[in-house]
Amino acid sequence: MSRESLIDMSPTTLENAEGEAKELLTGAKASLGFLPNMYTYMANLPGVLDGYLSTYKSFRETSGFTPAEQETVFLTISRVNGCTYCTAAHSMIADKKSGVPADSLKALRDGGDLPDAKLDAVAKFTEVMVRSRGNPGKAAVDTFVSAGYGEKQVLGVVLAIACKTFSNYVNHLAGTPVDDVFAPYKVD
Repeated sequence: MSRESLIDMSPTTLENAEGEAKELLTGAKASLGFLPNMYTYMANLPGVLDGYLSTYKSFRETSGFTPAEQETVFLTISRVNGCTYCTAAHSMIADKKSGVPADSLKALRDGGDLPDAKLDAVAKFTEVMVRSRGNPGKAAVDTFVSAGYGEKQVLGVVLAIACKTFSNYVNHLAGTPVDDVFAPYKVD
């Protein structure tokens, strides 16, 4: 299922891109082997795509989370924000690349409790951060820290929310169609 676009946006492709947009799209395709539909809409304002790529890379490299924890953060944000594109994309990454157990992936997609206590703590803290707009209360922070996380991971969740704000919001506006590679993980 695709979302209905909220504004008439045309994608910026490698064929019609110029300047910074062309550089960013060319680099993304070289890195990933394909050009995700989402990137073509972000490239309509290159600063959006650049901001997304920068925060994504920084989160992956500096947040202090394992790959499975990273996908837990990204999937939780995307689910709470109702981004069907990112939920599909990160479900595929969780399943095929990041080692998220199948039962945890199902719970993440459904918004349920995760059987893995560490991943559940990550999901719950991330959700309260999104829903509270970054004001989760001391008890939520203390619970997350008592699960074995620290300042670095708390700030990592903030970084991931910034990253997913770029992608989730653009996907809502554009009604971005899910790429074929993510299609087996589509959500309604």
